[in-house]
Amino acid sequence: MTDIWTQVTLSQWSPQPWQSGSYGYRLLVGSLHRWKAGSWLMQWADSLGVLLLAVLFALAPFVSTTLIGILLVLSAGFLLLLLLSDESDLGLTPIHLGVGLYWLIASIATACSRVPQEALQGWVKLSLFLVVFALSARVLRSPWLRSLLITVYLHTALIVSVYGLRQVFFGAEPLATWTDPNSASGSITRVYSYLGNPNLLAGYLIPAIAFSLGALFVWQRWSAKALALVMLTVNSIVVLNTYSRGGWIGVAATLFIFALFAVYWWRDRLPQPWRNWAIPGLLGITVAVLLIAVTAVPPIRDRVSSLFIGRGDSSNNFRINVWNAVLEMIRDHPVLGIGPGNDAFNQVYPLYMRPRYTALSAYSVLLEITVETGIIGLTAFLWLLAITVQQTLLQLQRLRQTTNPQAFWLIAAIATLAGFMAHGLVDTVWYRPQLNTLWWLSLGIVASFYPSNPAEAVRSGKF
Repeated sequence: MTDIWTQVTLSQWSPQPWQSGSYGYRLLVGSLHRWKAGSWLMQWADSLGVLLLAVLFALAPFVSTTLIGILLVLSAGFLLLLLLSDESDLGLTPIHLGVGLYWLIASIATACSRVPQEALQGWVKLSLFLVVFALSARVLRSPWLRSLLITVYLHTALIVSVYGLRQVFFGAEPLATWTDPNSASGSITRVYSYLGNPNLLAGYLIPAIAFSLGALFVWQRWSAKALALVMLTVNSIVVLNTYSRGGWIGVAATLFIFALFAVYWWRDRLPQPWRNWAIPGLLGITVAVLLIAVTAVPPIRDRVSSLFIGRGDSSNNFRINVWNAVLEMIRDHPVLGIGPGNDAFNQVYPLYMRPRYTALSAYSVLLEITVETGIIGLTAFLWLLAITVQQTLLQLQRLRQTTNPQAFWLIAAIATLAGFMAHGLVDTVWYRPQLNTLWWLSLGIVASFYPSNPAEAVRSGKF
């Protein structure tokens, strides 16, 4: 079984044989190397790439999606220039293969879509989002640049959270009906900060919680650790006051996965009697904390209990009706779906919707992926997740030999991915640019830890 898992997740795959034998690779990659050698600016190529990403993540919560799209186009152009002018390896990883397969299936789904023009628009958006993954995986191999970009995001998220904290104390006018007015929590104030939607704000702050927790271990100065603790506290308070049930589920999954991988990181340093009880103890503590929170805090209890009353809650009822319609769409388009993007969804969904239950998405990431790219696309996406988890374990095992604190950025990244997926079970704010870019950034951070010479790492026993 272990051998099968190793083969399925490409644990021992190396890009060197393909790169040395590919004519297309030798023809295109590095074709502008001479120009780069004479360009003073391109000597700082990785730093320029991080600068582009930093501007993107610093502005994302405050600007229109149009400007975000322009920044993504600029990033795509720079990535192409970087690949053509860089004589070194592409930095390919098994995660790149998973992403590439998912993109290829989405491309085929676009070509076969019943609404090809709308699907093409979704395909373009998906391709631009994938640029964030490819560029971050390429330029964040430097620990210093990796930490710099994460720090930019954390400070931006702190600004967002501080404004959300202001809404906690001074109130916030609801921009829509976000709670069932007939429920016990119908009168609560749900904060939304600059994002304009509490569910979107909760999703945006999931990686902020994970990376501020990671910063407690990565940042070495006590003043920096104190700042990380402030970030963690403020972000957590604001997420709590979004009263986003999906966001809470995402945060719970984020914290649990972070703790699980942290236990894996420290396990060998624990006294022998504690090693076997570390993970069961973590599970017990997690269950205890959740039970205390749900039973002792009335607003949390009311919101969580609404999850279990089915159609008795208007939000639940809305999602159930949308999910039923989406399942019928999947039944009629099971192989490759209807094509990627909300434009394609908006064209097809009205043919299946229940009266009065209009929707812009499937309100579930896995259902959305399936309706867009079919069972084949969903399988490719789940394979990508499996590869990512395996790569995280392998890189943690390698980093553990040197006790490199950068490992906590890796742990934070995989915890973020888990949190997004948990939140995405019941919502699709994942597809908003402010969140989707963070998803692909986190995936790129995991890929950036891949060793530059994996074959040598395998032979030396460090991989």
